[in-house]
Amino acid sequence: MSDSVRRAERLQRLAQLEGEVVDCFRCPRLVAWRELVAREKRASFAGEQYWGRPIPGFGDPDARVLLLGLAPAAHGANRTGRVFTGDRSGDFLFAALHRTGFANQPTSRHADDGLKLHGAWITAAVRCAPPANKPTPAERDTCLPYALRELELLAGVRVVVCLGAFAWDAALRLLAASGLALPRPRPRFGHGTELALGAPAPLLLGTFHPSQQNTFTGRLTPAMLDDVLLRARELAGC
Repeated sequence: MSDSVRRAERLQRLAQLEGEVVDCFRCPRLVAWRELVAREKRASFAGEQYWGRPIPGFGDPDARVLLLGLAPAAHGANRTGRVFTGDRSGDFLFAALHRTGFANQPTSRHADDGLKLHGAWITAAVRCAPPANKPTPAERDTCLPYALRELELLAGVRVVVCLGAFAWDAALRLLAASGLALPRPRPRFGHGTELALGAPAPLLLGTFHPSQQNTFTGRLTPAMLDDVLLRARELAGC
């Protein structure tokens, strides 16, 4: 089988996975919340049609770097239909991705704004907006098979950038679910922490989440996030 045929089959399977994610109703609490938010809109978005469904991954299917977030924002991705799009966290993240050469533009306003990623793919540990931005362990584990299949289909990924402690823990669970043995005790999250388990496992790289709680207080600065993304690019060889 030629490389072009294998790639076409992989793209088809990614599209199939996207369809399954978007049609998911497995977590009743999350379904109820995402739909409630989509009906009772924030006043500043009252004239917009909310997406109100699970959020699939987005980016370059030949990515060597995967960015793993926590979950969609209620009035961000749950509104726009694209991960990290339409909220302050996304504004901070995509500006950094543009500065470090992973994105063709520094902003992400809506799903049809022309944004393209180069060498990177963005996804979330939980695909639906959770109440108070806090998924339960059961909801995290229910979503895990989607991330596992996604990682398998993104065959070129060499580095997983974990956006926050929740994503770090989810990434460890993801690697364990793929059959890899993890160190004991499990490595703790930290900004700039690297975990290399050896091929074929991707290297994990931690960064504070680009939430307003971190960016407004200076816990995470643009330079700090740029450094992590440039390190990811170096480690991934892209």
